[in-house]
Amino acid sequence: MTASKPTLRSVVRGIGSYLPARRVTNADLEKIVDTTDDWIVQRTGIRSRHIAGEGETTSQLATHAARAALEDAGLQAADIDLLIVATSTPDYTFPSTATQVQAAIGMNNGAAFDLQAVCSGFVFAMATADKFLVSGSHRRALVIGAETFSRLLDWTDRTTCVLFGDGAGAVVLEAREGTGATSDRGILTSHLRSDGRHREKLYVDGGPSSTGTVGHLRMAGRDVFRHAVGMVTDVMTDAFAATGTTAEDLDWFVPHQANRRIIDASADKLGIASSKIVITVDQHGNTSAASIPLALAVAKSDGRIKEGQLVMIEAMGGGFTWGSALIRW
Repeated sequence: MTASKPTLRSVVRGIGSYLPARRVTNADLEKIVDTTDDWIVQRTGIRSRHIAGEGETTSQLATHAARAALEDAGLQAADIDLLIVATSTPDYTFPSTATQVQAAIGMNNGAAFDLQAVCSGFVFAMATADKFLVSGSHRRALVIGAETFSRLLDWTDRTTCVLFGDGAGAVVLEAREGTGATSDRGILTSHLRSDGRHREKLYVDGGPSSTGTVGHLRMAGRDVFRHAVGMVTDVMTDAFAATGTTAEDLDWFVPHQANRRIIDASADKLGIASSKIVITVDQHGNTSAASIPLALAVAKSDGRIKEGQLVMIEAMGGGFTWGSALIRW
């Protein structure tokens, strides 16, 4: 019997995060918009969020997270040959935020580019980096989700301005040989979807080609909620089917931190125990592409996520876009 051919896996080697210093509570928002702490918590589970300071940019947040992830991995910028930043709030129309981070950390080789899938951006970026690494074309990737969504908000719209925050999270992925089994460390499978017919449900009403302005975020909250649970549970079911695993096999479920009710409904639909869910939406709000790596960093630093454990990440964002990835940590 011949031995099976080794399979390359994208293994998480390091993780880092960064939150702006300014923390804004629901009580703070009560002073500037017609809302209450009870109203926000009941509908979203959010109690506070962090807001970037004046002059503090997405690339700066991303750079802090990148350096923390490199330190955690025991690597230097020169060890990275691929850098992807998932963001909807770039510093500039161009050049990419990724190239700004590349320069800031001293990475002078490889490729750096942005990826835009709104709140699903980090999942899309992880899946993209995985394809580069398992193909053998690149060895190590720095994948970052970073946002300054506060710059897109209409602070007179109480239905949206209370939901979002700023921050950044990063992971270092490294290509390593595995056996091809689900016991291998690394990204085991990823599943991505998009449906552009839903643009009007969650979008920004500006852009360089349409209005020449940045614009503000607009959302039909009830419609987003109605679609979210079905969409994200479908791609999670696909991940289980692709790997022969079940919800019971999960050690941790780390969803996009948009709304506590969406998170709980998705977990209930798939039979994921509440004790396995990592929740940070109460402290971070919805940080779009940054929310999953921020949550992963919290659960890693407090000792919940350990090497060898099975972790599911999933997200849904404007577009609509949605996706999942199953990772053996």
